[in-house]
Amino acid sequence: LAPQVDSANAGRVLASDAAVFLKKSGLTDLVLGKIWDLADTDGKGILNKQEFFVALRLVACAQNGLDVSLNNLNLPVPPPRFTDTSSPLLLSGTASSDVPWAVKPEDKAKYDAIFDSLNPVNGLLSGDKVKPVLLNSKLPVDILGRVWELSDIDRDGMLDRDEFAVAMFLVYCALEKEPVPMSLPAALVPPSKRKPISIPGAMPLIPSSSSTKESHQSLPPVGILAAKTPLTQ
Repeated sequence: LAPQVDSANAGRVLASDAAVFLKKSGLTDLVLGKIWDLADTDGKGILNKQEFFVALRLVACAQNGLDVSLNNLNLPVPPPRFTDTSSPLLLSGTASSDVPWAVKPEDKAKYDAIFDSLNPVNGLLSGDKVKPVLLNSKLPVDILGRVWELSDIDRDGMLDRDEFAVAMFLVYCALEKEPVPMSLPAALVPPSKRKPISIPGAMPLIPSSSSTKESHQSLPPVGILAAKTPLTQ
């Protein structure tokens, strides 16, 4: 991994290089921001070798459904997985097209009926329309925020029919006391959204506090759901 992120071989990793590399973990920006904050202990936007290893351990924790916490650093977890479309050894992101979708057809029909009842516009539901349905589940706000983040696969602040089905699937899993994953498993990605993952060269920087705040604001329902106002259905 070292040459990929420490191109100058200086024994440290810059925020911009780390952001590009960590994105390949498939974790959401929110989770990656938290990982960066925990690993970059002095807040300088640079990780030394030890701090970079901490970041990798936290990525592994998140990918295996554990909380991103320094308390979990020493737990036995498989090594972190990174999707690199140029490497034949790491095709976890591209091979998913053969995996059957985890949402069963009979459940999809139910989710579609709910979707249609919410008056989608051009086949899309805004966060405002999805929010009451999510809140109605009575799940904790942080879980619902993660459900939104995972289901808004194309990051446009809206859910289409397939993305809504993912959200409902995750809500029902959570209601059955199953943990909501930190990153979307390949089997849950709708077939309509499956394609080889390409990593753009320019990534938004994770570490600075202002960009972390902006990434929070760019996800409307997370902000909406965090509001303390009681909602009555």
